Amino acid sequence: MAGKKKATLKKKPASKLKVGGTAPAFSLKTYGAEKVLLADYLGKWVVLYFYPKDMTPGCTTESCDFNDNLSKLRSSKAVVLGVSKDSVERHEKFRDKYGFKFPLLADETGAVCKKYGVWQEKSLYGRKFMGIVRTTFIIDPKGKIAKIYSGVKVKGHVDDVIDSIAALAQCVAV
Repeated sequence: MAGKKKATLKKKPASKLKVGGTAPAFSLKTYGAEKVLLADYLGKWVVLYFYPKDMTPGCTTESCDFNDNLSKLRSSKAVVLGVSKDSVERHEKFRDKYGFKFPLLADETGAVCKKYGVWQEKSLYGRKFMGIVRTTFIIDPKGKIAKIYSGVKVKGHVDDVIDSIAALAQCVAV
């Protein structure tokens, strides 16, 4: 096999984003090609969750859990935004199938995933590939990162997020 180079994936560095730092700005498309800007949510808590793919078991469970607990999150003045690299059309099918009442944002180029450091090398059954590492950011009303959950395990995650927002809201003067 002389002369052939073995294909390798470059491991992406973990997110350089830190609690207390400013959340990177973005503008992404959602249903009907409407644009959503993070800046539109200043003054509110933002639950920004990144997930690998629409209609997969873990991503469906996570998204349904956020949807089922939306009233609790909204009572804390929080909005939920889901982000994956799926297209707007696929997000619309996902929303319609499960009745999501919050925006799913299409980061088809992966630029926002890279800004947030969630596009990383992953491994499944010994195969390495690049993908979204399930991650949730809680962003405070001033646009600062208040909490980061990386490598999220779906079960119980939404309850942790609700508890965190309640605790953080007591500490942060809006």
